[in-house]
Amino acid sequence: MYTLPKIERFNQDVLSKYHIYNSVFITLPFHSIDNTGALLPLFTEVCDTGFKKQETPKEIFDFFADKYLQNASESEKIDIMFRFIQYIERQIVLFDAIEDAAFPVVNNMEGIGSLRDIKEKTDATAKEEEVIDFLENFNVRTVLTAHPTQFYPGAVLGIINDLTEAIRNNNLLDIKQLLAQLGKTPFIQQEKPNPFDEAVSLIWYLENVFYHTSGEMVQYIQKNIFNATSIKNPLIKLGFWPGGDRDGNPFVTTEITLKVADRLRTSILKCYYIEIRNLKRKLTFNGVDVLVTELEQKLYRSVFYSKGEIFITLEEFKSQLNKIKQIVIEKHQSLYLDELEALLVKVNLFGFHFATLDIRQNSKIHDAVFKEVVSLFSNSNTNVFPKNYFELTEAEKFEVLSKVKGSIDPTVFENEITRLTLESVQAIKTIQENNGEFGANRYIISNNESALNVMETYALFRLSGWQNPTVDIVPLFESVDDLQSAHEIMEKLYTNETYAAHLLSRNNKQTIMLGFSDGTKDGGYLMANWSIYKAKEALTEMSRKYGIKVIFFDGRGGPPARGGGKTHKFYASLGPNIENNEIQVTVQGQTISSNFGTLDSCRYNLENLLSAGVTNQVFGKGSNALSATEQEILDQLANLGYDKYLNFKNHPQFIPYLEQMSTLKYYAKTNIGSRPSKRSKSEQLDFADLRAIPFVGSWSQLKQNVPGFFGVGTALKHFETIGEWDKVQDLYNHSLFFKTLLENSMMSLAKSFFPLTAYMRKDPKFGDFWQIIYDEFLETKRLLLKIAGHTELMENYPDGKASIQIRERIVLPLLTIQQYALLRINELNKGENPDEALIKIYEKIVTRSLFGNTNASRNSA
Repeated sequence: MYTLPKIERFNQDVLSKYHIYNSVFITLPFHSIDNTGALLPLFTEVCDTGFKKQETPKEIFDFFADKYLQNASESEKIDIMFRFIQYIERQIVLFDAIEDAAFPVVNNMEGIGSLRDIKEKTDATAKEEEVIDFLENFNVRTVLTAHPTQFYPGAVLGIINDLTEAIRNNNLLDIKQLLAQLGKTPFIQQEKPNPFDEAVSLIWYLENVFYHTSGEMVQYIQKNIFNATSIKNPLIKLGFWPGGDRDGNPFVTTEITLKVADRLRTSILKCYYIEIRNLKRKLTFNGVDVLVTELEQKLYRSVFYSKGEIFITLEEFKSQLNKIKQIVIEKHQSLYLDELEALLVKVNLFGFHFATLDIRQNSKIHDAVFKEVVSLFSNSNTNVFPKNYFELTEAEKFEVLSKVKGSIDPTVFENEITRLTLESVQAIKTIQENNGEFGANRYIISNNESALNVMETYALFRLSGWQNPTVDIVPLFESVDDLQSAHEIMEKLYTNETYAAHLLSRNNKQTIMLGFSDGTKDGGYLMANWSIYKAKEALTEMSRKYGIKVIFFDGRGGPPARGGGKTHKFYASLGPNIENNEIQVTVQGQTISSNFGTLDSCRYNLENLLSAGVTNQVFGKGSNALSATEQEILDQLANLGYDKYLNFKNHPQFIPYLEQMSTLKYYAKTNIGSRPSKRSKSEQLDFADLRAIPFVGSWSQLKQNVPGFFGVGTALKHFETIGEWDKVQDLYNHSLFFKTLLENSMMSLAKSFFPLTAYMRKDPKFGDFWQIIYDEFLETKRLLLKIAGHTELMENYPDGKASIQIRERIVLPLLTIQQYALLRINELNKGENPDEALIKIYEKIVTRSLFGNTNASRNSA
């Protein structure tokens, strides 16, 4: 049967359906919305034409108001802006649902990167033993974080889910009802969610998507590659940050951490209970029915009648299921064995923990906590710390920390952060007692700058009465400097007797986290990505030298500026000098809903990640090694890009531009996440305290996407200018790593729209600064098209490009309104007696439009 090209499948199943259902939505008779549905397409047209004529957002909106709103007052204009925002927010949801419904049609679920593809390649290359060995030792770990890059209220998430189903079934009556419901359901969270709310919101994905998909994938592999024998290795692991991530989030308390862990356990037991109930209807045979009923009752009590007690242990549960399996095989002709195996696979994957709750804190907080802890012990009669501890050399401190043990009571500290940090160590112990070791067994130190950061954290565990902590301490290297010295830091730890003994008790495995978001913010796009690549090579070499299996955990965000983009291609492109026994990646915000939000997209993306590992380690082993010359070229490119970005970052207008011309300060008002938008409480904006998400997000709202491309054009132009273009062209043609890097930058460019802010070039204060950004954009675009041999950005991903174009058209009126509101706020503030009430209304417009734009950019991943 002939399959239509991908772009035609997209046009047929996404684009056409969107036009049909959007026309239904726009004509729905909402009370008090009057003719908004009729006016919105006209306003979109006016925006389109206006920007082509180089008009400002203010001129565009004023022209629209004069033509269509007949002598409207300012309050009437404001009213229509709010109604447009409400409509557009819902159009975005509609488009999301249509894309989700069409996912298995547009994407080839059995094609390259699928499990079926792995199976066929295994058979074709006769590498069954190698693949089996690889899968017995490899893991994919997706770690869900609540970083605020999307936060629909629960009611809206439910509608998206139901709407996706109705669209898939072409049920027009249901679609109409759901669109009407969507029109009447509020999108705005009146209050910021607390970390527990965020956890509950994300556990929905665990229960409804990851649980089923992961189980089906592992069962497929058992049947088709392992010849029906069980895999002992939990191939897919889930991680979880809401409720455990304390870095910069004062709202994460010990109580919330424990509450989230309890909720994760209850959720997985509930999933097992539902499955056992379904099995009970099938396993009605002699000798089996009683055992199934017993399991059902114990799970029921543990989920619905429990105040934290569990009426069955994990071992007992597994043992009973295996007992049932044996009876079914021996006495009942293996009837319903598949369904029973499916449950056993999931119990092996998720235990009683479902997802591992990671605890994370910043090294700067640890420094302050450690000072208090040392001070307490120094003033007591114990010999735990010498009084001159902080005057000792690093080596002497190591000596002291290696021998530390004791038992601190966190409640003796008045400082809340010190108390909470110490309590979090004890919370891990409690969670392990209730959920098993995998409930919480990783402590991440963000902004890790030294080996001392790790040793002092390890000492906090030993001082909490935990002599041999069953916990992995994970340093997170983020800045360019920290990435460059990471391997030296790890060598100090590997050669320390106490830490080496700790690693031995952890199977000689060391997890190291590398942060793309802050890396890009610190060093620009090329330098961040290349620094991480080189850090991984150096860390791999160092770890192999000491017999340590290093595991890399990548802190990636949605857009390419934060390590997103074609993630699986990155993992497939890693050379043999980078350890790749596990793929661990953070998934956040719109990346969760777009990449893992439905059974189809979750399966497709998890299979792609698994396939990237197999391709790298088995089918394409050694094929992606970079030669010394290629490494040299990448070094040059990264340094050229870094110099350009540093000059830009150090420009006197850099911070003022973000503060006065972007939406940066409005991020704190969106109520889409529980974390503050910057780390410190000072009024003065300090670049170091600025979080990567508002930083990248603000550039995205301006449609300038600076962190995703700035410096790339300058770096490439150097090779063109000195007549050595062929060097970078060859690198692009032969290195999957470099090609993926540039393709992801193209995505950032494709989502930029400079006519929106072109009015800024005439601004007396910021005109020159705007021009610097625009010139670099034009140069980067010209040279990326040249190196790819394209005439348009992303022309090799026509469906992705089409999706971006539609989304950008949907949000164009929203962006225009946002810029109009920002201009009015600046105007009003310049007046002699600023109208504070009116300024507040326009600020609300900025915040609301920011919310819609954020949700619309989900295809950035």
